[in-house]
Amino acid sequence: MIKFILMVNKQGQTRLSKYYEQVELGKRAALEADVVRGCLARRKEECSFVEYKDYKLVYRQYAALFIVVGITENENELSIYELVHNFVEVLDKYFSRVSELDIMFSLDKVHIILDEMILNGHIVETNKNRILAPLLALDKMAES
Repeated sequence: MIKFILMVNKQGQTRLSKYYEQVELGKRAALEADVVRGCLARRKEECSFVEYKDYKLVYRQYAALFIVVGITENENELSIYELVHNFVEVLDKYFSRVSELDIMFSLDKVHIILDEMILNGHIVETNKNRILAPLLALDKMAES
């Protein structure tokens, strides 16, 4: 099960955080700081899977952004690694080469995409067209 998803830049600033279990606000900041510090300190040659407290962390770097996913022990790391890549491909398709600014200024749309892909910590959709369909319908309604 997916416990949380973080998107952070190289400076350690969180651009997106989504939790699928209850975590107190004070503990979120500490958790994010520890997780980000641990992932940013790793070299490119090192494995993208890290054990951290009760979680396994799967992270992937895209340009200046890191996407970090906290999962339970029994979740498949490779499927989550591919999910992260699929998420970025969907963002690229919607934003036409997604950037950190797209994420910052369209956070609501990024959350809609994430909500279409993951429900209660479980992957429910991976088809790019089906993921984007509700968002494109909203865009079409906003235009008219």
